[in-house]
Amino acid sequence: MNRSYRSRRTFLSTTAKAAGGFALAWPAAARSAAFLRQDASRPGIPYGVASGDVTRERAIIWSRTDRPARMLVEWSTTESFQNVRRVRGPATDESAGYTARVDVPGLPRGQRIFYRVRFEDLRDARNVSVPADGSFLTAPASPRDVTLAWSADTVGQGWGINKEFGGLRMYDTIRRARPDMFIHCGDTIYADSPVPPEIRLPDGRVWRNVTTPEKSKVAETVDEFRGNYVYNLLDDNVRRFNAELPQFWLWDDHEVKNNWFPGMSLEADDRYVEKDSRVLAANARRAFLEYSPMRRAPGPLPPIYRACSYGPLVDIFALDLRTYRAPNSANRQPAPGADTVHAGAQQIVWLERALQSSTALWKVIASDLPIGLVVRDGETAFEAIANADGGPPLGRELEIADVLRFIRRQRIRNVVWVTGDVHYAAAHHYDPERARFKDFDPFWEFVAGPLHAGTFGPAALDDTFGPELRFSSVPPGMAPNRPPSDGLQFFGLIRISGQSRAMTVELRNLAGEVLYTVELDPK
Repeated sequence: MNRSYRSRRTFLSTTAKAAGGFALAWPAAARSAAFLRQDASRPGIPYGVASGDVTRERAIIWSRTDRPARMLVEWSTTESFQNVRRVRGPATDESAGYTARVDVPGLPRGQRIFYRVRFEDLRDARNVSVPADGSFLTAPASPRDVTLAWSADTVGQGWGINKEFGGLRMYDTIRRARPDMFIHCGDTIYADSPVPPEIRLPDGRVWRNVTTPEKSKVAETVDEFRGNYVYNLLDDNVRRFNAELPQFWLWDDHEVKNNWFPGMSLEADDRYVEKDSRVLAANARRAFLEYSPMRRAPGPLPPIYRACSYGPLVDIFALDLRTYRAPNSANRQPAPGADTVHAGAQQIVWLERALQSSTALWKVIASDLPIGLVVRDGETAFEAIANADGGPPLGRELEIADVLRFIRRQRIRNVVWVTGDVHYAAAHHYDPERARFKDFDPFWEFVAGPLHAGTFGPAALDDTFGPELRFSSVPPGMAPNRPPSDGLQFFGLIRISGQSRAMTVELRNLAGEVLYTVELDPK
């Protein structure tokens, strides 16, 4: 999902040992060189590795190969791989898009973990790939400084990998900031936004994209959705980023289609041959779960909403405001019902219980949609939570009101919301003294994005929960869909001091410059 205001929505519409062991103590540079020279007769790891959902003692390690093969993982607390531990992972084949993941247990707390992945050919166990390496930092057992980054929106509005520009540069900017974990707040791909070979800029320059067949049309089949994730992995910045920073993924609408909700009609969109949005969404979800480095619960429909505890100072809670929602509407129903569902009752109960049981000092709720920004879907419907009337809670606002009321009445302190979606950066402070709905404690919401997409904004704020704009990264009246080459790409950085316990939030641009900062003292 991505548009916060009508002009943006309107724009979118129109290598190997024998089977007895697989460790090789190669220096990293030699491994990398060997990787580049690998023999095609051996399993390949063309898109590197990634880690995610890292806690004190566990982490997901993800990778993809090019043939039926078994994933093999080694890890150590030293880069030379002394005292190496081995995990024999699952087999993968075409049915999983050759992706695989291992949930590695028994990790030491607060340690840099170095890992390497290999794939063992299922037809010949002696035929093993060259390793691909990565690292991450596990959550600490005792308070220490913790840094989180977040943003959203990758390869949107046709802005793809431009080698002359340096590719998806924001990923390198964030990598160099060295956060302990990165939260991707959604629109991890733009399945509905093809990438053309060229885009002519207003000043006459030409933006030139790397193109692939799968990114040359809207995604409909599972392989086409997979191809959208593969496209992002073609970028050197993304692969380096994935190897060095653990991630915590959400999804939003563009993993399926702009403004997607279950049951939406595709009849009026001539780009789609597949007219059953249930088929489209199932294909999209399958590809997302294959390519996201996330911990999955058992079952046919593992939830995307989940929590991640990163030590005593912070827990992160991921929301899913896509899977369970009712259709977009005027969003002004006076009472909760089937047509006001957004997160859904089961997810709301989970969130409230998870917040109540959290022992972390800070609770960061990561959402794919903002609370108070008005995000429209056409002339009369709304895509996000706010409904632009500024009055008492109505429609989807009723769910948020229940959560805010619960947080206040249960005396849950130090809750901060982070989100993306609207393709600019902003800081909002919510206070019942300014609000039409009063039964909540003041809180902050921080917005950041895009990672690599068109820049839009700003959007209007709805007064229901009393938001006050403290910062916006774009001026009113800015022309929509500004290209990444304008530098108006944004991410957020959260620093929690192990000594003072204070949280400092920064909003930064593509150059890594701090545009806005605020320090929040814990209660």
